[in-house]
Amino acid sequence: MNYYYNKIINSVKMITLNRKFKKENTDTPTNGVTVDAPKRISVRDKLLVKEVQEMNENLPTTCSVDFEDPNVLNEFILTVTPDEGYWLGGKFKFSVFVTDDYNMAPPKVKCLTRLWHPNINVDGDICLSLLRQTSIDEHGWAPTRRLKDVVWGLNSLFTDLLNFEDPLNIEAAEMYKQNKSEFQIKVQEYIAVSKGKR
Repeated sequence: MNYYYNKIINSVKMITLNRKFKKENTDTPTNGVTVDAPKRISVRDKLLVKEVQEMNENLPTTCSVDFEDPNVLNEFILTVTPDEGYWLGGKFKFSVFVTDDYNMAPPKVKCLTRLWHPNINVDGDICLSLLRQTSIDEHGWAPTRRLKDVVWGLNSLFTDLLNFEDPLNIEAAEMYKQNKSEFQIKVQEYIAVSKGKR
């Protein structure tokens, strides 16, 4: 129910934003009074109107997106709630900021929830190839990538993209290799702490 409600709300936000863009671009002078020319819409903002709608239509069931201001599409919070694996029972928030040089550069993403993870450190930095401008494995950012790719990539960090071989949090990766039970306990301790802060 909540999933469909969020999809409807986000669709309404998109329609409102599209109308706003059209109105800004069609205002004309009246009664002989010159009105300032409408503001030019950046390439980023044009892309975001389409991509945010596409992202919302293709959200994994374990994810939700929240725009604090429905008129500002370049900043949002992604919440990932894994339904399997080590992080089952957790709710992890990521801030996503799309810079002016999008889509030539990837969005800036930070994990806002402290967690025990080999690819996310305790400061919220994330090791995910597609968030890098350049990447050794050729899976880095490219202008053909979209916001939905970022969402699916972050979601996959809790399942199939989990990488213990190239960790950002070396201590977590070492603990996993040495004692999986201890690793699981530490993951759940972090989840319990984050639940207590809500």
